[in-house]
Amino acid sequence: MALESHAVTLQSYAALAEIRDSLLETYACNDAMNQLILSLLDPRAWRAQPPGQKGNGRTIAAIFSHLHNVRCKWLRRTAPHLKRPPQLDPDGCTMKQAAAAHRKSAAQCLRMLSDALSAAPNRRVAKFSRDSWAPTWPAGGAMFAYMFSHEAHHRGQILMLAHQLGYRAHKAMYGIWQWEKLWKQAGLTTRPR
Repeated sequence: MALESHAVTLQSYAALAEIRDSLLETYACNDAMNQLILSLLDPRAWRAQPPGQKGNGRTIAAIFSHLHNVRCKWLRRTAPHLKRPPQLDPDGCTMKQAAAAHRKSAAQCLRMLSDALSAAPNRRVAKFSRDSWAPTWPAGGAMFAYMFSHEAHHRGQILMLAHQLGYRAHKAMYGIWQWEKLWKQAGLTTRPR
């Protein structure tokens, strides 16, 4: 009986490790999606004013800056031991600067998530602090889901805004759903699982 219980525990740990690895791989592909959009976006759309009343809404440059700057805030509040890249100026950054900044903040957020999703008793990331106005959560699956859904929400805004501004973004729109290809671009040797 003790051997069966031990085997179940080992199977449970293996299943949890596979889920953890899958979440980390998915987050790695998250930045590949952002990089794809940045590589295919018409440069004229970068600072184009959104439709509607001037000053109501962010430009695509401002949205990409927001994504990076929020990552930096999460790192500062949740994993202060990790080095943070400089924040982006939404009014002055270029597409090239945004792409480079996103690569750096994504790598550090992946390190933060790796520690947060670890079962190690000495992990350094045990709580997730989204902002000063929000309650602190235990680090874990909800942290991953919040981070990923925040970026997915803004990717949708970016693609919709490019479309509204008259800049076709079909290749990027379809590309963010080609997860096998994104897995390879992120340097992963596995497939989505």
